[in-house]
Amino acid sequence: MSTPSPVTAHRAERVLAYMIAAIVALSLICFIAIIVATAAGMQQTLLSGGIWSIIAVLPMIGLPFAFVLIIVLLLVSLTRRSRAAKDARS
Repeated sequence: MSTPSPVTAHRAERVLAYMIAAIVALSLICFIAIIVATAAGMQQTLLSGGIWSIIAVLPMIGLPFAFVLIIVLLLVSLTRRSRAAKDARS
């Protein structure tokens, strides 16, 4: 029977990392869409209505939320590593 290899990243860390990547990517895509729409000549009044209002607000909410999730990921990782180090000393 083979010996089990140690787990390098737990499920919570992977989920947080993918959430961060998705939120940042979506925010950047929305940001680029606003830049392209403005460069193409879309008026400011058109950007404030319909789906464009969601696209305009998403980076303002998504990027700070991703930053908070990065801090949470850091805390989860540090907690797991400190527990693993404590268990290794025992």
